[in-house]
Amino acid sequence: MAAVPGHSGHWHRHEVRLDRASRAAPGLDILANNWVLAAAGVGTFAEFFADKIAWVDSAWDAVHSFIRPLGGALLSLAIIDSGDTTWQVASFLLGGGAAFVAHAGKAGARTLVNASPEPFSNVIVSTAEDVATGGLLALAIANPIAAALVAACLVVLSLWLVFAARRALRGLVDRIALPRTPAI
Repeated sequence: MAAVPGHSGHWHRHEVRLDRASRAAPGLDILANNWVLAAAGVGTFAEFFADKIAWVDSAWDAVHSFIRPLGGALLSLAIIDSGDTTWQVASFLLGGGAAFVAHAGKAGARTLVNASPEPFSNVIVSTAEDVATGGLLALAIANPIAAALVAACLVVLSLWLVFAARRALRGLVDRIALPRTPAI
């Protein structure tokens, strides 16, 4: 920040918002820990490059099929009152379920992109994801309610993608399956 004094006020506003957010949801204070931020930075850096290489991103997504739902469940659990087990269970399931649906939609779409014979679609789709993620993050900082609405729409879109992929796969399997002969 010292190298760019013109942006220091910009960064200060984000720090104030992060401070307000951590006071509003004290369970999320851990996200401001330097070790957590460093681990998230390393993971983001690794994902940036893993997503650009066909089939490496499928392996990355396979590993994250376990990590992301658990992370979503734990984050949603962190903001719920620890005295009410009903809300804890509901929050854990909803947070993990939403994270899994979002991840399944992304991973399913990326699998279809990987099946493309030309190498450039993977890089283009990955770059579009990076830009969309940055845009949604900026929107979350500037207007959290609008970002929540966009995120909810993306979860619905992911659900639609999962079911559409399931129907497409079922249709493909039905076309490939051997015709059945009627019993006499």
